[in-house]
Amino acid sequence: MRTALFSGHLDDGVLLQVKNVLESMGIETQVVKKPYATTKDGDVVIVTGGDRGLLGYFHQMVGDSPPVLGIYESDSTGFLAQTEIKNIDMAINRLKSGDYSVDEVTRIGVKVDGKEVEPVLNDVAIFPSKSATLMEHKLKINGEGVWHDNSDGVIISTPIGSTAYSMSAGGPMVLQKAKVFVIVSVNSVDVTRRPLVVSDDTLIEIDDVTSRYHCEVILDGGERFRIKKKLECFKHQHSARFIKLAEDSAATSLITKKVRLAEDLLGMPPSAKLVLKTLEYEGPLSQKELASRSMLPERTVRLALSYLLDKGYVKKKVSLRDARQRIYELRV
Repeated sequence: MRTALFSGHLDDGVLLQVKNVLESMGIETQVVKKPYATTKDGDVVIVTGGDRGLLGYFHQMVGDSPPVLGIYESDSTGFLAQTEIKNIDMAINRLKSGDYSVDEVTRIGVKVDGKEVEPVLNDVAIFPSKSATLMEHKLKINGEGVWHDNSDGVIISTPIGSTAYSMSAGGPMVLQKAKVFVIVSVNSVDVTRRPLVVSDDTLIEIDDVTSRYHCEVILDGGERFRIKKKLECFKHQHSARFIKLAEDSAATSLITKKVRLAEDLLGMPPSAKLVLKTLEYEGPLSQKELASRSMLPERTVRLALSYLLDKGYVKKKVSLRDARQRIYELRV
């Protein structure tokens, strides 16, 4: 068995730990800097960095990838990454013996104003660059008009992404193997507007996009592209392939975790919900950045973060760029 190792950070101590375990077991190992190199350097790929590391890998991997195992650190919980670093010896033994299965996960291909960009694993969203601003748009399915709407934005998700930002915006929870995409118009002015579930072989177009401020397409809560008029979404030709061990390293399934989080959200203060949603959508941010993105007063953000830290939903880390600054990110 040949194994390729990938991390978005060259100084990743977890990557070195995994490499040492693999080499101690006599497994041929190659650390790769670019995901496309894994197609020739590995029968399986191990990606460190938790869910964010996996999203980064599959954004860069436009072609077909060997099966991937995601590793998360002990101070967090993985949804996509299902193996904790402390269980790496067990996981590698199972890989070596072939004691695993492979799950195929559909990705969304994305075009912004006719130009194809990175495929997404969870969701693609389109929002005005300034929060709390309406966006006018038309939805077309396979070229036919479905609605003309004004809303805060639109989210298009895969089944695996239906339990992420789409769910917190009112979308349905979809089982992973369902061959569908979910379309959510966020906070539509039309109170009868409901999320739409379509076949994954559908061409989805968000057309004639207009707003007081320029709009942005956001891929899996990370990379952003300015959009002038039209977003196109379709089933990407290459699925993501995840290694599933014979026994899940996590005690609960992805959906069970998300259901518990959704239940907790019901009793959460509105400001804490907004901060949590912003972190899920935007990724790690400082307190000042959270105040800017959420448009909440800094004191309110500080109190919301205190609540979320106390409940264990977020964690605080020192910024790599400035040791005086603290960065907040999701613990889940």
